[in-house]
Amino acid sequence: MTRRTFRPVAVGATALLTVTALGVPAASATTNDTRRPAADAVQQRLDGLVTEHGFPGALASVRSGGRVRDYTAGVGDLRTGAGIPRDARVRVGSNTKTFTAVVVLQLVGEGRIDLDAPVERYLPGVVRANGNDGRRITVRQLLQQTSGLPDYDEVVFDKTQDLVDRRSDYFDPRRLVDEALTQSRRFPPGERWEYSNTNFVLAGLIVERVTQRPVGEEITRRIIEPLRLRDTYWPQTGEQDLPGRLPRGYVAVEPGAPWVDVTRMDPSLGWAAGQLVSTPSDLRAFFEALLAGKLLKPAQQAALTRTVPAPDFEPTGVWEYGLGIARHELPCGGHAWGHGGDIQGFETRNLSTTDGRSAVVTVTALPTGLEMLEAVTSTVDAALCGTRR
Repeated sequence: MTRRTFRPVAVGATALLTVTALGVPAASATTNDTRRPAADAVQQRLDGLVTEHGFPGALASVRSGGRVRDYTAGVGDLRTGAGIPRDARVRVGSNTKTFTAVVVLQLVGEGRIDLDAPVERYLPGVVRANGNDGRRITVRQLLQQTSGLPDYDEVVFDKTQDLVDRRSDYFDPRRLVDEALTQSRRFPPGERWEYSNTNFVLAGLIVERVTQRPVGEEITRRIIEPLRLRDTYWPQTGEQDLPGRLPRGYVAVEPGAPWVDVTRMDPSLGWAAGQLVSTPSDLRAFFEALLAGKLLKPAQQAALTRTVPAPDFEPTGVWEYGLGIARHELPCGGHAWGHGGDIQGFETRNLSTTDGRSAVVTVTALPTGLEMLEAVTSTVDAALCGTRR
């Protein structure tokens, strides 16, 4: 999931300390396109994420010039030195929010949810504590991150060691909401933008109340299956392992500390805000389809991409936020759309343009400092802009 603070949190898109890179084995790299030039800009960037910035491994899927390329760098297992499988499954954290937003907007298009109705209409009495009031917060404000609701991350994970020690804890979604509501509201609804995972857990609960089905089932039926995202799935309750060949995921609890393998973990902390498993190519295909208008009716597509300023979405660059999706001004001109996400062991950043360029980059550890985070985001920019440094 995602959090805009300078401390690491399990589901944040800016899981940070204040550090430099940690040392890991030198990079090894592969791509599925044997015709790529020796000086391929994306491969150079991925290699740098390992050799210069200290990530154990990295993988990417990029569409540019009508061609799709998959990349890897580094190692997939620090214990054995095994390589990273191409286009492997990873936990994609807060990219789940975009899937959840799409399901809500589909239900809006079906006349089953009103974007401007109060949360109270669908979840009576659920949001009522410490100045947080579901009667004054709309569904749109949940998806737009303008609700003013506090983030349960700040309660559940109050120290870095929790990323390791609590990785197998199970969290019921109502418990996540209740944890958030122990804190005072951040600001009156609609007053400004501020990221909160609580918003999308509530959005998932609304989906379940309206459809009378699990939100993971609705995401699967409405998005994953129609788009044939064969390696994307919603982990079942209690499921902690990732199936198949995959890179291991790591956390360091402080700068310079050893990487801890956290691949086995319970993603319920993310739920509708961050539980999904996917691959770089599946995630790229999802955002491409979404921007192409294949998942929403025109009115809901317009609502999705109507943005407000989101100055803290990432620590660098110009960002605005729509409904579960972010708009980014590219350094080479124009703009792109995406989200990104962090969860124990993995960080993913992704962007897609309306002219057919798209890139997904995943690293196999949470960054331990701002420099590491910026290196990942700049790699996505470079993939779309065709730059090396």
